[in-house]
Amino acid sequence: MSAEGEQQLITAKPDAERARQAEARGQRVPWWRWGPYLSERQWGTVREDYSPGGTAWEWFTHEHARSRTYRWGEDGLLGITDNHGRLCFSLALWNEADPILKERLFGLTGPEGNHGEDVKEYYFYLDSTPTHSYMRALYKYPHRAFPYADLLTENRRRSRDQPEYELVDTGVFAEDRYFDVYVEYAKATPTDLVIRITATNHGPDPAPLHLLPTLWFRNTWAWRRDDADRGGLRATERPVLRQVSAGLIRASELLFTENETNAARLWGARNRGP
Repeated sequence: MSAEGEQQLITAKPDAERARQAEARGQRVPWWRWGPYLSERQWGTVREDYSPGGTAWEWFTHEHARSRTYRWGEDGLLGITDNHGRLCFSLALWNEADPILKERLFGLTGPEGNHGEDVKEYYFYLDSTPTHSYMRALYKYPHRAFPYADLLTENRRRSRDQPEYELVDTGVFAEDRYFDVYVEYAKATPTDLVIRITATNHGPDPAPLHLLPTLWFRNTWAWRRDDADRGGLRATERPVLRQVSAGLIRASELLFTENETNAARLWGARNRGP
């Protein structure tokens, strides 16, 4: 490389993503505030286990997940949340054949799978910049009813010496009767996101698909209320989702701060608390 070419490389302006990373490091611009931090499967984990004997899978099952409040997290399909897991967004789907909405991943628990715990879904995280300024993911959703019972029964029947019974083995994707559902996220600013959802029918015939983008707050108020009843942390107010005009939803949450001098802002010193 010539000296001139080397000089051009040295003086070239950083691309947009490197500029965002520099802002995050040097100026603490919160590009990390939103990202793919939402679990795909929170049910049946040690975080949600309050059973007497530590049987997490039986204590909080997939069947319970759509009717029961989590304590330490949430889950969703191809979703995002803020870095404290308070306000969540994900995609729910319905093909008019399933008995329930497809809101989270289905899997076998340790005792149910012939090779132990195993998620029986096809989903792929395709792209993400370091600051999560752009993210893209894919979920493959069958036209036919999702074979929950078949996956459970057949894997329970098989021994450890036999292969696992996978979703594709059920025949639910026969004749390419499924949708490719892509979700893309892009940030204009750390807190201004746009979302694009694209669904492609790969089957030979038209098929119904309901796309249900879902925004919700993680339930922190109920647990704080229970703790307060036992003399622990004080209860928090329930946040609010409200439609303020056509196509516009306001998500509001009360915010409290410490009544302390902001030493960081005034003198560049370290604050005692947040």
